[in-house]
Amino acid sequence: MPGQPLEPSIPLLPEEMPALPLEPWQGTLTTLHMWTQIVGKIRLAASPMMNHWWQSTLYTNARGLTTSPMAVGRRIFQIDFDFIDHVLRVQTSSGATRDIPLTST
Repeated sequence: MPGQPLEPSIPLLPEEMPALPLEPWQGTLTTLHMWTQIVGKIRLAASPMMNHWWQSTLYTNARGLTTSPMAVGRRIFQIDFDFIDHVLRVQTSSGATRDIPLTST
């Protein structure tokens, strides 16, 4: 209801959380780590310097992570990690889109 305060959430106790062994998804972790480093370097190069390197931050969105729009000259582009479709998506202000599959090696 509008104007009503939200009830605080109660965090899960450690024994209520499901096990998450690393071995089955080690390839995914390694691949995602590599891709986020690459995209972070692109964002770093395409954005003006801010305190504590904050211009290289990736933000969450409804489908994964995003750089948010970045300007290069008169053009704007954005890089999104789409974890639903398992792609790295690059979109430009000219309407071009390129999807790169996110697959582990």
